[in-house]
Amino acid sequence: MSPTSTAPRHVDHLVVGAGFAGLCAAIKLQEDGETDFVVIERGPDVGGTWRDNTYPGAACDVPSQLYSFSFAPNPDWSMSFSPQPEIQAYLQRVARESGTLDRFVFDTEVLEATWDDDDQTWTVETTGGTWTARTVIVGAGGLSEPRLPEIEGIEGFQGEVFHSARWDHDVSLAGKRVAVIGTGASAIQIVPEVQKVAAHLDVYQRTAPYVIPRNDRRYGRLERTALRHVPGLQKLYRTAIYWGRESYVPAFTIEPRIAWPAKQLALANIRKGIKDPALREKVTPTYDIGCKRILISNTYYPALDADNCDLVTDPIAKVTGNAIVTADGTEREVDVLVVATGFFTTELPITEHLTGRDGVTLAQRWRESGMSAYKGSTVPGFPNLFFIVGPNTGLGHSSMVFIIESQVSYIRDALRTMRASRYGAVEVREDAAASYNAALHRRMARTVWARGGCSSWYLDAHGRNTTLWPRSTFTFRGLTSRFDVGAYDVSAPPEGRDRTDRRPTDQGVPA
Repeated sequence: MSPTSTAPRHVDHLVVGAGFAGLCAAIKLQEDGETDFVVIERGPDVGGTWRDNTYPGAACDVPSQLYSFSFAPNPDWSMSFSPQPEIQAYLQRVARESGTLDRFVFDTEVLEATWDDDDQTWTVETTGGTWTARTVIVGAGGLSEPRLPEIEGIEGFQGEVFHSARWDHDVSLAGKRVAVIGTGASAIQIVPEVQKVAAHLDVYQRTAPYVIPRNDRRYGRLERTALRHVPGLQKLYRTAIYWGRESYVPAFTIEPRIAWPAKQLALANIRKGIKDPALREKVTPTYDIGCKRILISNTYYPALDADNCDLVTDPIAKVTGNAIVTADGTEREVDVLVVATGFFTTELPITEHLTGRDGVTLAQRWRESGMSAYKGSTVPGFPNLFFIVGPNTGLGHSSMVFIIESQVSYIRDALRTMRASRYGAVEVREDAAASYNAALHRRMARTVWARGGCSSWYLDAHGRNTTLWPRSTFTFRGLTSRFDVGAYDVSAPPEGRDRTDRRPTDQGVPA
């Protein structure tokens, strides 16, 4: 689907992004009888994060049975923790089988989206033409735009340099001197793979992560057959994993000392994987477990302990044409520089392109106060704009797919309400949003992310945690189970435009 002329094309709903969030929105809109929508995606295919992150060793750190749509189970996962190619293939299959792919416009980037208060529509300028829409649903996600480090001289580096999320597969690392900057979730998967082939590997660590064993296993043929044919078995797997993960919540949100067994597991993982006492000390965190994301790997520590690998903890001072220089003056030559320094999670780039009622972009609104939204979904001053995986919806323990399905449920009910009540626009009230976020941050103050003694990508420039959800996931699902129109200002459609409910009348609120 694409605009057929230079004139704007109108749709009821425009979805931004074709990862888990955008695909879920498309499928559920279609289920609800919504036929007039489009999904705009800047990349060439569905998948989002799982399309873009193709680095060696890329895999999920949430069990496969839970990291998938509840309405599209996959009995054919090869491992309990899925590798990236399987997740991408799963999303491609779900998209194909859902019958929604004709609603997707690929290789098309949103340039500007502006609210027209008189017409009660969004005008969305894209690289493929102009659209107008009643509602805009943003599913761009927080892990979509790589963050490059600000290091003196890096732009003059004469070797190969690329971000982990933009892996250059044309560059061979065999026999090369490689440097990896960062020790986060991507880095600990990359390092063991690079260490196998590089002549030498330097890993630059700012803060040591907690790394617990990866209890992965391969599903046998008999088990996969049972998952496919035994009624309820896959749902039982999923339910057990969900509640097992949910049992971590008190340690994150109430009392960090509950996580003492997990800390001992991480320390034992260090002792098992590293023989050198000095290196053990370097990789031992000095903050409470859970303050930064807990990582999983059986191979990271042995890779660091290998003869061809050095862990560097001195700060990087600059990059020259062929080397990295640390603050102590040491110069280490390097052929290939891999930057695994994360994403713009607290300053979502898409917000620079969203202009609300008062001519202010969402980025401007959030610049002083930090990201915030009502139930992670709606923002005052931005009518008919809905976020999936918006502020304070991230998880440190479980599957974001659960959050995505919860938010899509909330948005679906909002659209039903708008049609049934003939609303032209809905906009969350300032007082409702302020009250919600004040309560959220009171809870946040007692979490391990706030008092665990670390600095993490969860926190914005003001030290506020604007990324994570500080309660149980089932609580979030309860809060988003219905659209609470009482928290919103509503308005009738423009004169002469009657937006009646054109869908079947028996559509219920999803469980």
